[in-house]
Amino acid sequence: MLTPAFDLSQDADFLTVAIRVPYVRVSEFDVYFEGVDFKFYAKPYFLRLTLPGRIVENGSEQGSYDADKGVFTIRLPKETPGQHFEGLNMLTALLAPRKSRTAKPLVEEIGISEVSGEVEDDDDEEFDWEIEQTPYEEASESPLNPQCHYGFGNLRSGVVHRLQDELSDVIDIKDPDFTPAAERRQKRLAAELAKFDPDHYLADYFEDEEIERILKYNPWWTEAYSRLMASLGKSQEQEMHAASVSFSEEEKYQLRKFVNKSYLLDKRALRHVYYSLIDILLAYCYETRVTEGETNVESAWNIRKLSPTLCWFETWTNVHEIVVSFGRRVLCYPLYRHFKLVKKAYSDTIKILQLGKSAILKCLLNIHKIFRENDPAYILNDLYISDYCVWIQKAKSKKLAALAEALKEVSLTKAQLGLELEELEAAALLVQREEAACQAAPSVPGQQPLCSSPEAGDAEESESEGSEASSTVSSETEGSASEPEEHKGGPSESGNSLEGPFLEQSSTLLLASGGVCRNPATQQSDVGQLKPLASRRAPGGGRPLIEELGEHLGTAMQVSEAEGAAAGSQGGVQERGAQQMPSG
Repeated sequence: MLTPAFDLSQDADFLTVAIRVPYVRVSEFDVYFEGVDFKFYAKPYFLRLTLPGRIVENGSEQGSYDADKGVFTIRLPKETPGQHFEGLNMLTALLAPRKSRTAKPLVEEIGISEVSGEVEDDDDEEFDWEIEQTPYEEASESPLNPQCHYGFGNLRSGVVHRLQDELSDVIDIKDPDFTPAAERRQKRLAAELAKFDPDHYLADYFEDEEIERILKYNPWWTEAYSRLMASLGKSQEQEMHAASVSFSEEEKYQLRKFVNKSYLLDKRALRHVYYSLIDILLAYCYETRVTEGETNVESAWNIRKLSPTLCWFETWTNVHEIVVSFGRRVLCYPLYRHFKLVKKAYSDTIKILQLGKSAILKCLLNIHKIFRENDPAYILNDLYISDYCVWIQKAKSKKLAALAEALKEVSLTKAQLGLELEELEAAALLVQREEAACQAAPSVPGQQPLCSSPEAGDAEESESEGSEASSTVSSETEGSASEPEEHKGGPSESGNSLEGPFLEQSSTLLLASGGVCRNPATQQSDVGQLKPLASRRAPGGGRPLIEELGEHLGTAMQVSEAEGAAAGSQGGVQERGAQQMPSG
C-alpha cells in the first residue's frame, strides 16, 4: 500500500483533510473516523492518522473530489467546537506508528496518551539548564574494550568502526568508538588552536565590507518572527507558532517518508538532545546567512564543520560552552571569520527556538536535504538529523521555550573564546596608526622622522649610543672614497654625480613603500622591527635589498658632496681630500 500525499487544516468547528490520490476509481474508496482515529482507503493508497484532537460523526461531515487535481477533500466536525488542534503540520507524528513484528516487544512504552501531539516526559519539572553535578566515580584501571556512544541521544556505538572509509571525510575525530568524551574535547580544542590563522582573522576584521553586506541579509525566519511578535497579545502565543511557518510540498513529502517512532531517553540523554539541537541550529544559521539562502557545494561542509556535535561527536553540559565552541570554530574554519557573524547566528537561533517546533523542523528538513545531496555527509542524517526530524514533532513546546530563554541569558565575549583576539586587534590597530602617521609625515633628508616602531624602543638607545661610532665609520668611508676621486677625470665625476642622488632617492622610496618611515642613516638597525601585516606573511621580503642600500649609503653621500664641491672649484675638492687623508 502507498501512503498518499495529505494535508490538514482547521477552522473553529471543522477539521479538513485533503488527500491527493490521482488515477483512482472514485466509486471505490472507504473513509473511517472516530475519536482520534482516521482511516482512508482507495486502491492502491492507504492512510491512517492519529489526530491531535477528537472528531465526531454527527451528520455534518462533508466530502468532495476534484477530478482534475485528483484530490479528496473531507471535512470532519470537531467533538468540541472551537477547540484548537495543535501540530497539524507535524505530518510524521500524525502517521500511525509501525507495529512490532515480534509476538511480544522486548521493550514496551506504556502510559502514552491517545493524543500524540507532544511526548509526555517522565515528569513536567522544568529543566535546570546549568551545569549538571554528577558524583565522582573511580574509573576502571583495565577496561575491556569499552565502546563510547554518540549519535542522537548517544544511542549509537560501533557505527564508525564499520563505516570508517566513508566517515573519514565527514568527521574530524578518528576513532570515536574508543575515544571518551573528555578526550574528544581535548583533541578538538587543540585542533582549533592549530587551525586559527591571525592573518585571516585580521583581514576580515579590517576589510569587512562583505561581512556587513551579509549581516544585512534577512533569512526566511525573519519575516515569520516579525509576524509572531506582531501577533502577541492578540491570540495565544503557542497556537500561533504553527501558523507562522509553512512547509513546501517537498518538505511535506519528506515528512511522510520518515518512520514515526518513540525514543526512550533518560533525563541525561534528553538534556543532551536539547543541547546538541542548539549546536546544530547555530551552524545552520551561519551557513544560511553567508550563502544568503542559496545552498552550494560547500553548505554541507560548513554545517558539519561548525557543529562539534556532527564532526567531533561532542557532548555538552551547559549552554554557554556550546556558544563558545561555535564562536571558536567560526573564527577558525569557514571563509568568513568575523565575531559579528557569531553574534548574528546566536540571535538567529534564539528567534528560531522562539518560533517553536515548526520553525525548528523546517531547519532540520533543510539540513537533511543538504546532507542527503552530499555523498559522504548523508551518513550524518542516519546518525542525527533523521531522528531529530521525528523527535522534534513530539517535543514539548514549553521545553523549547525554556531552552530559548536559557540561550538568551548567555553572554559571549571575545576573551572567552581563548584566541587572544583583543590583544591581536590592539596590536594591529597600533601598527595601522603608526603606518598612517609615517605616510602623513613629510620626508626631509637628514632629519629623524616623528614616527617610530614601539618594538624598536630598546633599539633606539643602542642607536644613540653607537651614533659616534657610525659617524666615525662614515667619515672613514668618505675619506677612502675621496682618494680615487682626486685622480679621476671629468667623465667619471659626472657619472657619479648622477648616481649619488639616484641612490638616495631610490632608497628613500623603497623604505617608504615597505611601510617603514626611517632616516636612511639608521635603517639597518631596526628596519625589520616595524613591518606592515602584509610583509609579515613573507618573512625576509625586501630586507636584503635594504641592507645593500645601506652598505652603499656612505659612498652615495660622499659622491653627492663631492659633486657639490666640484661645482665651485676643482681645487676645493683636492684640498678637502688632502685634509681627510690623515684620518684614512
